[in-house]
Amino acid sequence: MTAIATATAISLSLPFSLCRSNKSCTRKFVKGSFGVFAVYGEEGGIPDKKSSWLTLFNVEDPRTKVPQSKGKFLDANQALEVARYDLQYCDWRARQDVLTIMLLHEKVVEVLNPLARDYKSIGTMKKELAELQEELSQAHNQVHISEARVSAALDKLAYMEELVNDRLLQERSTVESECTSSSASTSTGLLDTPKSKQPRRTLNVSGPVQDYSSRLKNFWYPVAFSADLKNDTMLPIDCFEQSWVIFRGADGKPGCVRNTCAHRACPLDLGSVNEGRIQCPYHGWEYSTDGKCEKMPSTRLLNVKIKALPCFEQEGMIWIWPGNDPPAATLPSLLPPSGFQIHAEIVMELPVEHGLLLDNLLDLAHAPFTHTSTFAKGWSVPSLVKFLTPASGLQGYWDPYPIDMEFRPPCMVLSTIGISKPGKLEGQSTKQCSTHLHQLHVCLPASRQKTRLLYRMSLDFAPLLKHIPFMQYVWRHFAEQVLNEDLRLVLGQQDRMLNGANIWNLPVSYDKLGVRYRIWRDAVDSGEKELPFSK
Repeated sequence: MTAIATATAISLSLPFSLCRSNKSCTRKFVKGSFGVFAVYGEEGGIPDKKSSWLTLFNVEDPRTKVPQSKGKFLDANQALEVARYDLQYCDWRARQDVLTIMLLHEKVVEVLNPLARDYKSIGTMKKELAELQEELSQAHNQVHISEARVSAALDKLAYMEELVNDRLLQERSTVESECTSSSASTSTGLLDTPKSKQPRRTLNVSGPVQDYSSRLKNFWYPVAFSADLKNDTMLPIDCFEQSWVIFRGADGKPGCVRNTCAHRACPLDLGSVNEGRIQCPYHGWEYSTDGKCEKMPSTRLLNVKIKALPCFEQEGMIWIWPGNDPPAATLPSLLPPSGFQIHAEIVMELPVEHGLLLDNLLDLAHAPFTHTSTFAKGWSVPSLVKFLTPASGLQGYWDPYPIDMEFRPPCMVLSTIGISKPGKLEGQSTKQCSTHLHQLHVCLPASRQKTRLLYRMSLDFAPLLKHIPFMQYVWRHFAEQVLNEDLRLVLGQQDRMLNGANIWNLPVSYDKLGVRYRIWRDAVDSGEKELPFSK
């Protein structure tokens, strides 16, 4: 409720607020010989009827009642009486002025009313136009959905036609074999089904995780984000069952050395970085980024060196080469496509073998069943899920999900997701969506049952989100929620795999990308000179 109040006091003050109400009431309070009048109304503005104004401002002119005291000496009571009438006159004069202003305001409103009605009509037309545009957009989307459904129906029809043809050929072969019993010995090989079924591809991923092949180490591996490596800090990491520590040298370039002091095998990451050298916390021995010990306090300097790995910084990431072969001349690019901005970079340690995690990331058909409380909430279950990819590639796109995906050796998964309408399957490709999310997952093999996961998220919309304080923690919370939905399943797989179960028993069509990763991995482990899907 708002209030309009007019008061007469020893020091003159006239506070008032204009409010509009159809329901108002006037209350009168008397304290001593001074009157206080107040009008209370509901939220709005000035009362609609002028009669309510007249009730408030219809005050008698006090000048007719002023006692004549000109030329007389007044006592204290008479002086107070004269002062009281003066104050009443000031109050009456103020009310008359306010009433005049309010009447003029009412006339201005009456003049402007036709303009207000015209503006309202224009606003209504704009609203109707926006509704028509929305209906047109929905119609376009429905056309795209219908096109996708027709395409899927044609694919299913072709598949069913192929099955029918196979069945007819089998029945024809059976009839012909019965009619030629006199030459059964010669017809056996001639009347076989013309199109014999190819044996189903099987993969055996079971038992304890084997030691990593030395050939798998001969790749560049991203191990950290550049933003996490300050000049005076270090990052301990595990890679292929060995402990390393990353820090920046005096020139600001990163280095990676064995996380073990040559003196007494103390972990170097417990120490500190001093003038571009990592200092052991036990006796203060200091090592440069190439592993050479350059300072030995309290003793004579010896020619001591610990193992260091080739280390390079590119596109906001720190890379190492853990293999024994000479490192490749170039590093792969992991930047998001043009038009995207990086919004989050997150590092996690997960208690699962990195191959199992890659299997999970390269599979999307599980989303409507696994991620029902996060990004796939509300997704319907398609009648057929396919992953379409080139004949010799490790990348492709999902149908019907608007997601492009790629496995990039040795341990990276890149995906671009169309998110025009999150939570719904619209039957659109990523190119047909207006907004996109790009993700990078790096699954570094820390040990046989631990993965160091580097996650980078980029968007091609809402650039202001990256400037909101604490937004990084929001993205991390969401990423952990999604991963936790996967981890409970993958950890169960790992437990059964270690006990001898095969986690790749019956691959089906939507397992294509995961199967190709396993074929590539087997080829690396077996030492094939030309790796599959390398073009």
